[in-house]
Amino acid sequence: MPEAKPIIPVILSGGSGTRLWPLSRPEQPKQLLPLTAEQTMLQLTALRTAGEHFARPIIVANAAHADQVETQLTDVAAEAQALILEPMGRNTAPAIALAAIAAGGGSDPILVMPSDHVIADVDAFHAAIQVALPLVQEGWLITFGIAPDAPETGYGWIKVGASLGDGVHRVDQFVEKPPRDKAEAMLAAGDHAWNGGIFLFRADMYLGALSVYAPEMLVATQQAMDKARREGVRIWPDAEAFAGSPSDSIDYAVMEKAPRVAVVPVAMGWSDVGSWDALHAISECDSDGNVCRGDVVMLDAENCLVRSEPGRRIALVGVRDLIVVAAGDDVLVLPRGRSQDVRKIIEAMKG
Repeated sequence: MPEAKPIIPVILSGGSGTRLWPLSRPEQPKQLLPLTAEQTMLQLTALRTAGEHFARPIIVANAAHADQVETQLTDVAAEAQALILEPMGRNTAPAIALAAIAAGGGSDPILVMPSDHVIADVDAFHAAIQVALPLVQEGWLITFGIAPDAPETGYGWIKVGASLGDGVHRVDQFVEKPPRDKAEAMLAAGDHAWNGGIFLFRADMYLGALSVYAPEMLVATQQAMDKARREGVRIWPDAEAFAGSPSDSIDYAVMEKAPRVAVVPVAMGWSDVGSWDALHAISECDSDGNVCRGDVVMLDAENCLVRSEPGRRIALVGVRDLIVVAAGDDVLVLPRGRSQDVRKIIEAMKG
């Protein structure tokens, strides 16, 4: 049997992470921040795929963040084989197409990962990848289904279908972000998983699926890469060609339409750290349920998340269930459970 090709990690780093304002900003989005550890989210993602089974990663990022991305990866000895700098955002399907083309467009397996998620149990993640590989080599498109522990309305869900082998199942259906009652029913049924946005497939199989289901996207991304400017590992796809691509997610463009789509359900301590509440939930608390970072003084306070940047001291007395974040000239204060409303604050400030 021929030796398995190394998996090429593809890290999508184009997001802005506005729900973690005021710490996350357009010039320094969530994935470039050390939110859960000393390393940044991007660094942790890259380190997850260091080792003999993996090639050097391909990063797809916003051109404005090129220097930061390169520096952060160098700092953890995880230099990219290619750093694709998108001229504008076009959602995940075209971004992955750029990476598949940069990977050579052949039978190499590519592992697509968002740059701003947490996986606490990396061993479980690696085991799930190994379970998926035989079907990947046969041409299946694989997604990883996160074992759900709450009726989440903020995630897409996957209905897990018939078994295709040890730990791999056919995808019966992708479910849009559901209303609360539907989420509760899916959780109770036990045959659904969260869609974590992590995928594994051969580069040629993904590009082939695009040729069938999103041909305009394939043409636009191919032209953008053909006319790209290159300098070292940096690749600037042609802006005019890339602008011609439809903006679509991989779920809509490919995964919901292709016939051979499978899911590997996995419990691996996953979180998309999509809000300050989510960060509190996955962080280690003190005996009073508080999560603090920076210069923080607390008296008689419980179940709070408090974060201050250097040079700022925050003092809390006699409060419960608050989120307080000071960064730059901005201070955010809101009750726990309302952190999804940060988006509304940003819209109000724009007005």
